Amino acid sequence: MIEILPRAETRRFLFHIDWYVFLSALAIALLGVATMHPLGQGGEAFFDRQLIWIGIAVAVFFLTSLPSYSFLRRTPVVAALYALALALLAFIFIAGTVVKGAQQRFDLGFFALQPSDPAKLVLIIVLAKYFARRHVEIGHLRHIFVSGFYAGAICLLVFLQPDFGGAIIIASVWLGMVLVSGISWKHLAALMVTGLVLAGGLWSFVLEPYQKARIVTFIHPLADIQGSGYNAYQSTVAVGSGEATGKGIGFGTQSKLKFLPEYQTDFIFAAYAEEWGFVGVLLLLGLFAVLILRTLSIASHGADNFAVLFGVGVSIMFLAHFIVHIGMNMGLLPVTGTTIPFMSYGGSHLITEFAALGILMGLRRRSRTVSRIVDKTDEVGEPRL
Repeated sequence: MIEILPRAETRRFLFHIDWYVFLSALAIALLGVATMHPLGQGGEAFFDRQLIWIGIAVAVFFLTSLPSYSFLRRTPVVAALYALALALLAFIFIAGTVVKGAQQRFDLGFFALQPSDPAKLVLIIVLAKYFARRHVEIGHLRHIFVSGFYAGAICLLVFLQPDFGGAIIIASVWLGMVLVSGISWKHLAALMVTGLVLAGGLWSFVLEPYQKARIVTFIHPLADIQGSGYNAYQSTVAVGSGEATGKGIGFGTQSKLKFLPEYQTDFIFAAYAEEWGFVGVLLLLGLFAVLILRTLSIASHGADNFAVLFGVGVSIMFLAHFIVHIGMNMGLLPVTGTTIPFMSYGGSHLITEFAALGILMGLRRRSRTVSRIVDKTDEVGEPRL
């Protein structure tokens, strides 16, 4: 039968917001800013600025949740977004600021813009648009290569910054969305072989010595504690020293005494685990589980293939960031400089992540207001409007 939502419900303000998703993301962000608090030890800038970024990101979330995003199904709009993302990633090699050997951001004075973050969201939109129109033909190998070209162009520009962690996330988003779209196992096997060949080529001809050292450190993490393995070693020490209940907010010795570098960004999970302990880690994992599962639930109830694929793509992006960040903080993966969603310091990734959730809520608005078919009939057995 065809069922239309009651008019009173459609008029409710923000009825389309999934508060479990929003509150989980906000709680993770607040746990992150609490980990940055120095408690009188100086360096309040990270804490104060991140509070401002959280406020801006929350406002962006509600603003981006208002449209229904029918325009994202138009090819000219998606093509323009993709071209803009590529242009910004290319222009960064001309006007970007070099920080610790990487040219990843534009310094605009009062804040820095890292275009690789919104580029990930643009890629999800592009792939959702592409696969939504071709889901019946996804078995054809050419669609794998075409979609791979879209992702590969962004991935290459990010990799050359160099941002190895960002490139891994982009590749993960593409691979995840391809798998969800229905790639055949034969094509998947061919893809894996191709990936291994490319990996060998990257190792031999592309990777810089310091990048190779990080991978070697992953295999032998204690081989060079004072050199390339220093960050990984200090991170694992911080995670282990938290024990059951942690050392207390602001009292993490590894992070606050600067033994652990970049504790507010790349190694914030280790700093958090040191201060909050195993109990706090369980809390964080629970919040991320709620966020991912609710996002996938919203995607599964999408009004069309685009909404479904977009929600899945956002979930994959969050999950890839989460796995890579925690893996490198615990010495299970190479150190790649990857942030953890909503928790790490910085405005570009935080606004992008809340904007992604806002767009998902906007798509959810449409899925809740369109007519849908259900398996019920009225008393006389006829479809009920």
